[in-house]
Amino acid sequence: MGVGRMKCTSVRRAGLSIAAVILLAGATACSGSGGPGGSGGASGSGGAGGSGEAGGGSPRLSPVAALRSAEKSTDGADSAKVESTTAMGSVMSMTAEGVLGWKDGLTGTLTITYTGGTMADTMRQMGATSMEARYLPDAYYARMGDSFAGQAGGRHWIKYAYDDLEKLGGGSGAYLKDQLTNTTPNQSVKLLLASGDVREVGREKVRGRNTTHYSGTVEVADLAEKNSHLGRSQLEELKKTLEQAGVTTETVDIWVDDRDLLAKKVEKGETTAGAYSQTAFYSDYGTEVSAEAPPAGDTTDFRELVKQQEAAGGS
Repeated sequence: MGVGRMKCTSVRRAGLSIAAVILLAGATACSGSGGPGGSGGASGSGGAGGSGEAGGGSPRLSPVAALRSAEKSTDGADSAKVESTTAMGSVMSMTAEGVLGWKDGLTGTLTITYTGGTMADTMRQMGATSMEARYLPDAYYARMGDSFAGQAGGRHWIKYAYDDLEKLGGGSGAYLKDQLTNTTPNQSVKLLLASGDVREVGREKVRGRNTTHYSGTVEVADLAEKNSHLGRSQLEELKKTLEQAGVTTETVDIWVDDRDLLAKKVEKGETTAGAYSQTAFYSDYGTEVSAEAPPAGDTTDFRELVKQQEAAGGS
């Protein structure tokens, strides 16, 4: 009985910890970084960082003006194919691949594969190192392995409603909700616009596409305040969370193609869990997006897992 309860508790705890990782995969795969290694700058007007005038009368756009054009074009494309790789210290390394749309809230499906770190070990204990994540405007769903289903009444899916994450996570939870309900691929562009530190590196090829490479450094805590709809108390709590995670600055590099669409982004930073990095590629803009909620009979709610964890004496 003790072993069974311990196994059940460990499986529930794994389900809870995976919430943050799914957020990381979804938000960063189509956004920027924030949280403990994780989500993008929230939806906004493009942030600070320049007036967008062409410098010195040159026929080429200034970096700020070019990025504003890319922000508008990418936002208006409504959907894209996404491929990303993410690593954070010894905690995890993973890949994500799928299609995401942002016309009426974040929608789409990603296949997430854990390739290393403690999260990969946890997933192996649960019977699979790969999972499907479905994003809908009000929640996202993660399909767990058979070991989890065996301890969850045969249900494979966990539902994470964004409103629940906001209530349970305090300032950081509200920030994560803000990211997932407002995110688009152009958030990496907004990261640079908000930073006030943008430079053009040069022309480069990205998977056969002609692109212009831009780079800059972002102050994470300042970015959250500039680009978020959060209230002051939530922002203060978020800043504490970022400080505890050891996140202070990030370097952001983006590649914009000749149609003013984001082709690639690379973000790097440091957390208390180790170095964080993510590379994402975007293609097939305007592609069809399909995502629907899993069957209710095969789904358990994140709130119920929290209640069970608390009843079992877990943190």
